[in-house]
Amino acid sequence: MTTQQLDATTQQNVDTWLNGSYDADTKASIQHLLDSGNTTELTDSFYRSLEFGTGGLRGVIGVGSNRMNRYTVGAATQGFANYLNKSFAGEDISVAIAHDSRRMSPEFARIAADIFSANNIKVYLFSALRPTPELSFAIRQLGCQGGVVVTASHNPPEYNGYKVYWNDGSQVVSPHDKNIVDEVSAISSVDDIKFDGVETKIQLIDEEIDAPYIERVKSNAVNPDVIARQADLNIVYTPIHGTGITLVPRALEALGFTNVSVVEAQAQPDGNFPTVKSPNPEERAAMQMALDQAQAQNADLIIATDPDADRVGAGARNHHGEFELLNGNQMASLIIFYLLRAWKDAGKLTGNEFIAKTIVTTDLIDKLCEQYGVTCYNTLTGFKYIAQVIRELEGKQQFIGGGEESYGYLIGDFVRDKDAIASCTMIAELTADAKDKGLSLFDLLMEMYQQTGFYYEALVSLTKKGKAGAEEIQQMMADFRANPPKEIAGSPVVRVDDYDALTRLDMASGQTTQIESGTLGIESSNVLQIFTADGTKVSARPSGTEPKIKFYVSVNEPLPNKEAFDDTYAALKAKVQRVVDELNLK
Repeated sequence: MTTQQLDATTQQNVDTWLNGSYDADTKASIQHLLDSGNTTELTDSFYRSLEFGTGGLRGVIGVGSNRMNRYTVGAATQGFANYLNKSFAGEDISVAIAHDSRRMSPEFARIAADIFSANNIKVYLFSALRPTPELSFAIRQLGCQGGVVVTASHNPPEYNGYKVYWNDGSQVVSPHDKNIVDEVSAISSVDDIKFDGVETKIQLIDEEIDAPYIERVKSNAVNPDVIARQADLNIVYTPIHGTGITLVPRALEALGFTNVSVVEAQAQPDGNFPTVKSPNPEERAAMQMALDQAQAQNADLIIATDPDADRVGAGARNHHGEFELLNGNQMASLIIFYLLRAWKDAGKLTGNEFIAKTIVTTDLIDKLCEQYGVTCYNTLTGFKYIAQVIRELEGKQQFIGGGEESYGYLIGDFVRDKDAIASCTMIAELTADAKDKGLSLFDLLMEMYQQTGFYYEALVSLTKKGKAGAEEIQQMMADFRANPPKEIAGSPVVRVDDYDALTRLDMASGQTTQIESGTLGIESSNVLQIFTADGTKVSARPSGTEPKIKFYVSVNEPLPNKEAFDDTYAALKAKVQRVVDELNLK
């Protein structure tokens, strides 16, 4: 099979790599693909350049312009280095770099370090794998202008990625995200990339960041006395072969928890994730080993972190004595519920505190904030927008905590990204506090629902592949915008928020007002939200990176007492199904 069978763009990219300044092994791998006649693999590897999006890179590891390798990572790093040198001209510039347990993560981190150093940028490189939130902390701790973490979060083993951070420890937002994309796009040749590192500009770091980070996590504790009384809280933890093993057990021990058992079969960092199909704590299968161990040793709490330890899943026994995994909305709500109550009991609520969450995260948190007299800011999806709110309000208001439905939470502002380490310790503390009162974590959940109402959320994710799928997703959004439903599940629609046009439609009056743009985590985005009189909320959001459209459905009912939990839960699940059927979400 010859290269003539490739399309023109793919052929051009293949020729560029075969004839350019690429290493011999890379060229040999390309030649092997050509000789074997693997046109499908060649096309997928070379039909485009791996896109450097607003958050960085993510793709399959391998040879080619559409793969994660030293050259695509190199171009991303060179572009970021060029932007840092322009943005901080005349200053001493430094970056921090961390990586997870994935295949090629240490190598990619080292390549990035070499390129930054070759561009006269000081590099603080973690000597071994570390959690993403510690990278965010290191940027602030060391006074860096930027940072990089090599990770693909909970993607399958064949993937890796590259996330870019700014000087506040947050993933980059506008205008820096788009400006960095432009700089990366301007790298026209592999010869533009400075691969030869300057060793004197690369400093390895580990304990000098680990220790102060653990101290700051420890300072989050709002009730150390409870932890002391419940030090033997029976906790099962799994890092699912990721970076959490480096700090979660240590952080729990630092707080005073003495009865933490790790799922040993998943304790070893391993980018192949051999014991799970997907290393995602949102999925019960990834938590099964922890569930089995918790059952065997009658544990009080299960916690699991994803490979880069920015997200955490948790579970506890429900009122039927069975282990149940809490979803991201439930856990975010419980953390905020515990923090607000603790701050109130300590007399620390002055009216100048705030919580931040994303617009697709449960409105139960808004209800809690209203009850405690604390401002709740709603941002676009993505923790970088929560970090943006924290940055803009720094010195004006005090951040208590925040979260998003996709299992990411943050307590305090010393990290500017979702933090599974701090979240694990806080979940352990609030479970200890419940046990101190003779309650389980699930009892605490039901107690919260009695105070706020029982909020139940479901995510409907529809995959629509190819050009036809993309057009179908586009049409679905257009139809909802042009003809929003007048009623959902028997309740009239009262408001429609369109974040693309940044408009808010009042259905009763027909009046349209503007949603404020450019401040506090809100900018134009392809998201539509529909609200009904009874508090039902439907959010429609196409994925920016996958051929998917996601619908977030939220319903709620009062919970008069714990005995009514099962019936109320069943009614809410039925109501969500009615919403899905009525809106034809399929």
